[in-house]
Amino acid sequence: MRRHLVGSIVGVASVLVLGFAMLPLRSHISVSTAALVLVIPVVVGSAIGGIKAGVSSVIAGFLVYDYGYIPPYKTLDVGTPQNWAALAVYVIVMLAVASVVASLDSSRIEAQRGSEAALHLSELSEHLVGDRPVDELLETIVSTVHAVFAIPGVSLLVLDEGVLKVVASAGEPLSDEELARLGPHSGQPISVGTDAESSGELRTIALSASGRAVGILALRGLPTSKNDRAVLNTFANDAALALERAQLRELALRSKLLEEVDRFRQSLMGAVSHDLRTPLATIKVASSTLSNRFAALSNEQVAELYDLIEVESDRLTRLVSNLLDITRIEAGVFTVHATPSSVQEIVREAVNVMEPTLSAHRVESIVPAALPAVNVDPLLIGQVLINLLDNANRHSPADGVITVEARREENQVVLSVADQGPGIAPNQRQAVFERFAQLDKGGRAGLGLTIAKNFVEAHGEEIWYEDAPNQGAKFVFSLPLADDTGPLR
Repeated sequence: MRRHLVGSIVGVASVLVLGFAMLPLRSHISVSTAALVLVIPVVVGSAIGGIKAGVSSVIAGFLVYDYGYIPPYKTLDVGTPQNWAALAVYVIVMLAVASVVASLDSSRIEAQRGSEAALHLSELSEHLVGDRPVDELLETIVSTVHAVFAIPGVSLLVLDEGVLKVVASAGEPLSDEELARLGPHSGQPISVGTDAESSGELRTIALSASGRAVGILALRGLPTSKNDRAVLNTFANDAALALERAQLRELALRSKLLEEVDRFRQSLMGAVSHDLRTPLATIKVASSTLSNRFAALSNEQVAELYDLIEVESDRLTRLVSNLLDITRIEAGVFTVHATPSSVQEIVREAVNVMEPTLSAHRVESIVPAALPAVNVDPLLIGQVLINLLDNANRHSPADGVITVEARREENQVVLSVADQGPGIAPNQRQAVFERFAQLDKGGRAGLGLTIAKNFVEAHGEEIWYEDAPNQGAKFVFSLPLADDTGPLR
């Protein structure tokens, strides 16, 4: 209506301006020339306001043409039949011109709206592309509809246990009364779809995909343009597909997470049962022997059984400690308290802790006294050495030698623990640091090497595998030097 009014005003005003502008030249121009000049306002009015504005311009032109340029002047009397014919031709031609111009302008506007609709749909579709979380996608849908179509209020609802709940909104929120009206059992009518324009009326658009409802879009009114309403309907269909895809993706991720948790639980149970079985069986046999046959045992045998119980109890203690450490690592709650520490002291304490377990093996420590101090958490690095010594103890032959060596390399200290066992195949040297890795030769990496790797990397350093002399295994890791590179006594 505003467009028609503006076009009519411009057309009528143009007729008056041109009509009065030509009056001084009336004696020098013909009647047909004046009619041709008055075509211009009709074209302008029709282009701006359509056919209604064109008709208004034609009526105004008819009156000005008759009043000022058809004798007798300054009256609406036409006079001769020839003048009637001129007026009739003017009206017919002007109406035809107005119709053609209005039709062309309408086609131009429709083409422009179609182009804008395609652009809107493209922009809207871009908002739905990508692997977004469901919550973010819901907010994107309502905010996009609110902004692009200038709708005062947009809400997205989903059915949860028979009750519609608002999961995202933009603009004016739904009132409690309106939310109650939208309920499946409210019995109150609600306009559905985008078939007709509505001003401020609450309307709903169902979001459905694969034959099932995924949500309801509640709108305060619809776009005024028919093309925009069609675009909104198409966007609603695309939004439903995108929302279904996001929901299915989250279900798949949740299922995968549950599978990972179950795999971790099974691996943990397998590792714990494997590592617990031997020490528990040994402790059980030793304690049963002491309980049932104590009188028949010699002092040496009794001492040996007590030592065996102590060694296996220490082994169980280390296992529990490793389980606690891996729990701290998984939770991300362990911290590094780095202080300047003596490498000799760290190695000495680790060997002393493992001494009861390592009684069947000889430990050779090659740690120069002049080695500079390292900036580490001595408890964590001590646990790294204990785990590496325990690993070497389990895989070394009965008469094997375990070698602990430390040396300085540029701005760091490198420690290594080597055994004389069977070593590790080249294709398994990375997997050995993974949690619960099962090796081809039947050995299990367990938790010890995984914890050692995490503790070393927490200091910003690395741990790796090398071949030891006599085909044994050699685990090497680096430590950062302290600011004061002098040795600690």
